[in-house]
Amino acid sequence: MFFFFVGGLQQEVRQVLKSAVGKCTYCGNSVDLVNSDKVLKLFFVPVWQWPAKDPLYHCSYCKNFFPYNYSLPATMEETLLCRICERTVEADFRFCPFCGSEL
Repeated sequence: MFFFFVGGLQQEVRQVLKSAVGKCTYCGNSVDLVNSDKVLKLFFVPVWQWPAKDPLYHCSYCKNFFPYNYSLPATMEETLLCRICERTVEADFRFCPFCGSEL
């Protein structure tokens, strides 16, 4: 007896809570804070759907999901550029963590 099974579990966006809250770590586009659903599919047909426990970050460009407690990269308003090594540093730093020079 031969049995062929095609199925999987997928996440889908249910509701956007807040848009453009940060940047995607993979592609650099803006991410949204969303409520999502988990969907069980058999032979590419949705069979069962249930809500996820926590809100997630979702990039609509590359379709990636990130946990809500995941630290997103700082936006440009929250960063400084070191004059010596020219790397991006958080705005609340007084010294560059890469080269040690004063900001």
